[in-house]
Amino acid sequence: MRTLAPLLALALLVAGCGGDGAGSGATSGLRVSTEGWKTDFARHSVPLGEISSGGPPRDGIPPIDEPRFVGVEQADFLDDREPVLVVEQDGRARAYPLQILVWHEIVNDDFAGTPLAVTYCPLCNSALVFDRRVDGRTLRFGTTGNLRKSDLVMWDDATESWWQQLGGEAIVGELTGARLTPVPAQTLSWADVRDRFPAAEVLSRDTGFDRDYSANPYLDYEAPRSVDEQPFLLEEEADDRLPAKERVVAVRHGEGATVVPFSRLEREPVVQAQAGERPIVVAFKPGVVSALDSAAISDSAEVGTAGVFDRRLDGRALTFEAAGDGRFRDRQTASTWDITGRAVEGELRGRRLEPVIHDQQFWFAVAAFLPAAEIAHP
Repeated sequence: MRTLAPLLALALLVAGCGGDGAGSGATSGLRVSTEGWKTDFARHSVPLGEISSGGPPRDGIPPIDEPRFVGVEQADFLDDREPVLVVEQDGRARAYPLQILVWHEIVNDDFAGTPLAVTYCPLCNSALVFDRRVDGRTLRFGTTGNLRKSDLVMWDDATESWWQQLGGEAIVGELTGARLTPVPAQTLSWADVRDRFPAAEVLSRDTGFDRDYSANPYLDYEAPRSVDEQPFLLEEEADDRLPAKERVVAVRHGEGATVVPFSRLEREPVVQAQAGERPIVVAFKPGVVSALDSAAISDSAEVGTAGVFDRRLDGRALTFEAAGDGRFRDRQTASTWDITGRAVEGELRGRRLEPVIHDQQFWFAVAAFLPAAEIAHP
């Protein structure tokens, strides 16, 4: 076992400890405490025994409910290579640094008229954004302190239903079966955010909580891809088609997913594939570091990032090739595109490819939830 940060060490001590939730009846098979919960445990779409304690209590990892933002010039706490999750709405952009998300996991935000749940599960390295509206209600989300297949289990304050972060589906409680609507988001380096979105609003460190945002609480969690380490609280054996913590781009379609490993993207920075019936292009750019490596994220190992886009424009599917420095070029017009899917040079300059909702998480998480996922090998 590699060295774990104090937060994970605490979780290791208490993980798997049950509580008054175990036993017969509505909570049969549940291994975590139900004390204080008003959740309807009789309703669930997954075996309750798959849910385990991650260590902290409910909202022990506190969500940010009143996010504050600063301008790009005021965000001097970010290093050029740090990972930042970006959401665009109506010509505006908001940037959520992973150095803050790693401590809070959920930001309940309202952006350009859309209530957002900006989520990040460090154990799966999954950064996903959802619309918080369900059946006419706007929900507030928090952390249950529990995990399923090593992934964050969230809760809403209206019904206290429990939600799986990967997939955005309610798995326990009154809203079981409901799904949150995903919102396109992309992980970029701070340098790219600053250059591409100079008017962006950046999540401030002024969160109302006393946290050392310069430190990484998951020190050494990201094992080298050559080490086949069983992920934390993943009770099933990890799918061995790829190393468990291989970073991958995953595009979900139905009950499956198209997966492109970062190890392939490092060799072949532009990959064309099919996501169901949709022709996509996956573009890779170096210059982004891990949020789960060194004590300071800015000192972490480089892992890169990717963008995923629909290859179709004006009714025709374009064919792309690498153009260097994270850019790619279409063969039909020789226009050059950047990592955000915008044409920056050539005949199509000013046009944009449609972003495809995707995630960049560890392989074990994709395979655990979508065992039918197909790996796009060269």
